[in-house]
Amino acid sequence: MTVFDEFKKFISRGNVLQLAVGVVIGAAFGKITTALTESVLMPFIGWLFGAVDFTNWFIRLGSIPEGYAGSTTNYAELKQAGVAMIGYGDLLTQIVNFLILAFALFLLIKGVNKVLDAIEEDKKAMENSSDSDKVPTDPQLDVLRDIRLELRGLREAQAK
Repeated sequence: MTVFDEFKKFISRGNVLQLAVGVVIGAAFGKITTALTESVLMPFIGWLFGAVDFTNWFIRLGSIPEGYAGSTTNYAELKQAGVAMIGYGDLLTQIVNFLILAFALFLLIKGVNKVLDAIEEDKKAMENSSDSDKVPTDPQLDVLRDIRLELRGLREAQAK
């Protein structure tokens, strides 16, 4: 078996494909979360605390190059000019973004676990219920099942 054949076998397994789909969906969900954070939540938080934009919260470490004509309070322009800075506003935005994503995943997993637990409880209830509690079936099918069991018993008895 060649390496290509082994790779083809590996990649065609369901788990790898499911993982790939999960990564793609996760990336798309990350973009939605980023948009929600940057376009809705951070401006609201900024308005609440008196700052308009967290991205312009930074500490300038280096000097501004000579001939720089841009704003001295714009993080993106200073960064493009090569000024050394610590952008703690961007870090704060990313932390809020992470917390929103983590909380959304928590709610999703909690919901899935609740559904799985309910399914498991239903299975246990069905297994523990007596014959009189079971859902009624078609009497003809019950007769056929009994015949099948009798035939199995006869076959086993002849084999001995």
